[in-house]
Amino acid sequence: MTIIIDEGECIGCGSCVELCPEVFQMNEDKEKAEVILPEGGPKDCIEDAIDTCPVSCIHWQNE
Repeated sequence: MTIIIDEGECIGCGSCVELCPEVFQMNEDKEKAEVILPEGGPKDCIEDAIDTCPVSCIHWQNE
């Protein structure tokens, strides 16, 4: 499974980046978060980011 962010839904709040900077970063040009480690990282960190996202735009995707 890979982690994805629905760019159309992302509001660029940065909560995922704060919680899990090894997996997410802000794209300054788009003013939205992006995944830099699609295969994932620490699962608890990613799950926290998923749970904290105010617009629920972070998801696991089956490959």
